Amino acid sequence: MKKIELSEMVSCISLSGKRLDQVLAQLFKKYSRSYLKQLIIMNQVLVDKIVVNQPDQKILGGETITIYPTLQDIRLNIPENITLNIIYEDNEILVINKPAGLVVHPGAGNNTGTVLNALLYHYKNIKYLPRAGIVHRLDKDTTGLMVIAKTIQSYSYLVKLLKKRKIIREYQGIVIGNMISGGTINAPIMRHHIKRISMTVHHLGKQAITYYKIINRFKFHTHILIRLGTGRTHQIRVHMLYIKHPLVGDRVYKGIIRGINYKTNENTNKIYEFPRQALHASHISFQHPITQNLMSWTVSLPEDMKKLLVCLQNL
Repeated sequence: MKKIELSEMVSCISLSGKRLDQVLAQLFKKYSRSYLKQLIIMNQVLVDKIVVNQPDQKILGGETITIYPTLQDIRLNIPENITLNIIYEDNEILVINKPAGLVVHPGAGNNTGTVLNALLYHYKNIKYLPRAGIVHRLDKDTTGLMVIAKTIQSYSYLVKLLKKRKIIREYQGIVIGNMISGGTINAPIMRHHIKRISMTVHHLGKQAITYYKIINRFKFHTHILIRLGTGRTHQIRVHMLYIKHPLVGDRVYKGIIRGINYKTNENTNKIYEFPRQALHASHISFQHPITQNLMSWTVSLPEDMKKLLVCLQNL
């Protein structure tokens, strides 16, 4: 996704006294008025270097207006009839339960078959929203709840809530090793200097906070509840490795596990062969963008993690 800057001076007398969105429609005719209005609401419009987010603000004339249209090349993304497991929907938001293996946003090697492609198919107007309304992501092999905005107002609101850490997100994970108690991990994260697709704990990274508590202990593993204090890329996976309790099945953040002496049997094989990180976004809650009512959703573990717990119980 690229960002460009366009500036024009309001020199036409006929534009004096007009609304900002009306003036933009005359100055930047290659964009639709609805899209320009979205830019205003999203704080992407400056009048004389000051951000203005009210479409009805009057323009006097002589001002220099700058816009920052985001070129998200959604035109290159193909709408695809991919089924979404919808947990809740109204005119403003959509909450889905994402399965394992479904990529959220197109990227290198994943140009099709994503949540974004599905959204473009099922919701025709969502192409006008940044990232097609996707507020936050889950890794390809992480399951669970995601919230998606259906209007620009809701998108702007939810992004602000996320930045203020007012969207509560809880996960369930199954980690290697027997934890003694819950705790807090406060360790900054940055991109790995060699493995560029991976993240790592580093003192020069961005602040990252993860809270966790124990749901159940097993002989060699622990089932935990995790709450995000921040939302860095791969945060839970990196933090669990950092405290030497990596997630079962995580092929990227697996570390070196010592002190676990399995007896080879059918259950052991199933644990070793678990095909993804055992991580599930089980709960999300926030104030609704329009009604301001506190809303929350909780979904149970997917079948593969339920079966994994049975294997752990039988070790």
